[in-house]
Amino acid sequence: MPEKIIPKKTPMREQPPKERIKNFNEVPYGYSPEEAIAEAKRCLQCKKAPCVAGCPVEIDIPGFIKFIAEGDFKSAIRLIKEKNVLPAVCGRVCPQETQCEQVCTLAKKYEPVAIGRLERFAADYEAAQGEAPIPELPPSTGKKVAVIGSGPGGLTVAGDLIRLGHSVTIFEALHKPGGVLVYGIPEFRLPKAIVYREVDYLIRCGVKLVLNFIVGKTATIDQLLKEFDAVYIGTGAGLPWFMNIPGENLNGVYSANEYLTRSNLMKAYLFPEYDTPIARGKRVAVVGGGNVAMDCARTALRLGAEEVHIVYRRSKQEMPARIEEIHHAEEEGVIFDWLTLPVRYIGDERGWVKEMECIKMQLGEPDASGRRKPIPIEGSNYITPVDTVICAIGQGPNPLIPQTTPDLKAGKWGNIEVDKATMKTSKPKCWAGGDVVRGGATVILAMGDARIAARSIDEYLRTGVW
Repeated sequence: MPEKIIPKKTPMREQPPKERIKNFNEVPYGYSPEEAIAEAKRCLQCKKAPCVAGCPVEIDIPGFIKFIAEGDFKSAIRLIKEKNVLPAVCGRVCPQETQCEQVCTLAKKYEPVAIGRLERFAADYEAAQGEAPIPELPPSTGKKVAVIGSGPGGLTVAGDLIRLGHSVTIFEALHKPGGVLVYGIPEFRLPKAIVYREVDYLIRCGVKLVLNFIVGKTATIDQLLKEFDAVYIGTGAGLPWFMNIPGENLNGVYSANEYLTRSNLMKAYLFPEYDTPIARGKRVAVVGGGNVAMDCARTALRLGAEEVHIVYRRSKQEMPARIEEIHHAEEEGVIFDWLTLPVRYIGDERGWVKEMECIKMQLGEPDASGRRKPIPIEGSNYITPVDTVICAIGQGPNPLIPQTTPDLKAGKWGNIEVDKATMKTSKPKCWAGGDVVRGGATVILAMGDARIAARSIDEYLRTGVW
C-alpha cells in the first residue's frame, strides 16, 4: 500500500488544442517511465481487486501494475498479454472509466488508478524495444477454426485459439485488417500503425489472414464448414442508421460510417497523397451523441471546417460518449447544440444540402434506456445553415450473413442471437459475438464476448459435444 495516497491521477501530457486541430497525430503523448511508475505506486494492491471483475477480458490488473511500480515493464506486458492480445489498442480506446476504473477502491474517495494509461504505457514500452517475443505455443490439435471479421473480437478469438493449439484463419471483407479499429476510429485517437502491429503479432503466432473475402458472397458459412471444424462470426455493425426525415438523400448528407471510412481506412485526410474524395464542409452538423459522433466532429475540424456542431436530442448528462472524448471535442472548439433534433434538410437548386430545420426538445420521464425521454417543444422550430451533415445515430449488423445462412437465427434488427454463456448461435459449430450480436457497442465488450466464445469453441473441439 502507498505510504501516502495521492488523490489525483498522474496527468498525461497531450498536444495543445490549437495545434492538434491542424493535424491527425495522436492527441495524448502517453506516460514516461517515471510518470508510469508514479501512477502505478498509487495502486492499493487490494486483495479482492474489484478492478479485475470490472474488466471484460479479466486482466490481472494489480499484478501488471505492481510490475510497473517496480520498474519491471517487460513482466507487466507479458502478464497483460496472457489475457489481452490488443493492449495498445485497449489502453487507448477502452472506456476504463465505466469499467475497471469505476470500481477501483481508490475511486470511493479519490480519482481511480489510471489503469488504461498504464496498460497503454506497458504496450508502447514493449513496442519501443523492437519486435514483441512470441509465446511458446502448444503442439497442434489438428482442428481448424474460421474467424469471420478481423475487428477486436475476431482478433481476440484468433489469439486465444492459436495459443490453445488450434489452426486459425481470419477472413476479412476489406483490404486491410482491423475492422472498426481501422475504418471507424480516427488516427488521432488510435494510430493505424498500432493496429497493424497487433495484427502482425498474431500472424507471427501462426494466425492466417485472408483479405478481400466477403463471407456470404465469396463463400457462405456452410461452404466454410466443409473445410473448418468451427466458425466464429465477428462481423461487427457496419450498416448505418438514418432518421428517415425529408432531405436525407441530398448531396452533403453522409452516414458516419461512410465519412469515417473515407477518412480513416481510405486516407482521405492525406489528400492528395491518397486520391479519396471527402466532403470538406465549412459549416458541419453531426447528429448524435456517442463516440462515433465525437470522432466525426473532431475529424471535420481537422479537415478544415470553420464551425462544427454536435446536434443531440438530450442533454450533456445523458450523452453516451466517453467523458474524455466530450472534453477533447469541447477543447477543440466543437459547438454542442443540446436538446435539439433535426426534422428536415433543405437543399439548393443543385441538390446539395444548404440548411437544416431543427426542433428544440425537453426531457420527460426515463424511457427503456433509463435516460430521460426527449419530448419536442411545439413551435420551437428554427432553420440553420449547413453545408455538410453527418448522421451518427448508430448502426446495425449487415444482413448478408443471416440472409445466406438459413438456419442462423437473427433478431428483428439483424443481430445474431446467441446463448450469452457460450456465444453459441442457433447453427451448430457457429459462434458469434461483439457488435453483430449487441449492435454498436465497445471494443472491449466485443473482446469479452470473444473470450467466452474461444473457451466454448475449445471445449467443443476437444470433446466434440455441441
